[in-house]
Amino acid sequence: MKTFTIGTNDADQRFDKFITKTVPRLPQSLLYKYLRTKRIKLNGKKAEISTRLKAGDIVEMYINDEFFAPVEERYSFLSAGKQLDILYEDENILLLDKKVGLLSHPDEGEYNDTLITRVQRYLYEKGEYDPKAEHSFAPALANRIDRNTGGIVIAAKNAESLRILNEKIRDREIRKFYLCILIGTPKKKEDTMTGYIVKDEKKNKVTVFSSPQPNGRSIRTKYKVLDSKYGLSLTEVDLLTGRTHQIRAHFASIGCPLLGDGKYGTNEQNKKFGGYKKQCLYSYKTVFSFTTDAGILNYLNGKTVTAPDVWFRTAFYDGTLLK
Repeated sequence: MKTFTIGTNDADQRFDKFITKTVPRLPQSLLYKYLRTKRIKLNGKKAEISTRLKAGDIVEMYINDEFFAPVEERYSFLSAGKQLDILYEDENILLLDKKVGLLSHPDEGEYNDTLITRVQRYLYEKGEYDPKAEHSFAPALANRIDRNTGGIVIAAKNAESLRILNEKIRDREIRKFYLCILIGTPKKKEDTMTGYIVKDEKKNKVTVFSSPQPNGRSIRTKYKVLDSKYGLSLTEVDLLTGRTHQIRAHFASIGCPLLGDGKYGTNEQNKKFGGYKKQCLYSYKTVFSFTTDAGILNYLNGKTVTAPDVWFRTAFYDGTLLK
């Protein structure tokens, strides 16, 4: 018999998921049989597979030792690159400056070298992450940025921090500001644009409408033009809703696409300004402005983290943007 005490990183997951991750050699058919026959118990009693675990729960497993034999692990994150631009770090979180071209998460084209796998490798080599000691949790990103966009991404080192970050981002208590360069200048130098966005999954492209649409989602994009020259506008965006391609599509819908954006702008437009193929969009500032309790992350309230190097901002002012 083996006994497991549920820690904070294993809390709030389904009972059967915990068993599967803890005893990967145990066949699913036996797992459900052992639950029925109480050879696997929760707090000394039979429990439903859908029961959500809580910190401090006791799981007892009366099963053969052979099922606990270690499975040889090969951690794919050890193949990730080591380069990380860390803007802020403490015992709970990391704020990272993701560069253009790096994926946030693995996809079908790139599995090993992504921002999250680099974070996992970094924490593993620091001794802050041990996959063998974690039954379910792995360091995770609380937000993501598209491959072709750079900027600040928040990573959580533990499950409680991830839960709080997700909640605060959802409730707009963590604000994300972007810098971008627009082709042209909006009629209003400062405004909050509204609309409705519909995504075409096959084309991975969205369309913005001024009125409600079937399957449409409302969007709000607050912006302020900081400076204009050469027929371009350096603009700050306070993203009030975070929909797919929202900033790019919303500005394109008013006739001011982002410089370098070939999807929502045109190559003909970009050629007039040096033929840029990298979209000028950067998540450059994150502000923690909690209005409700943030638990173990309360100390972050009022903190602002800014990316020091936005590649197109300097080029906009010194004139090299057009070369």
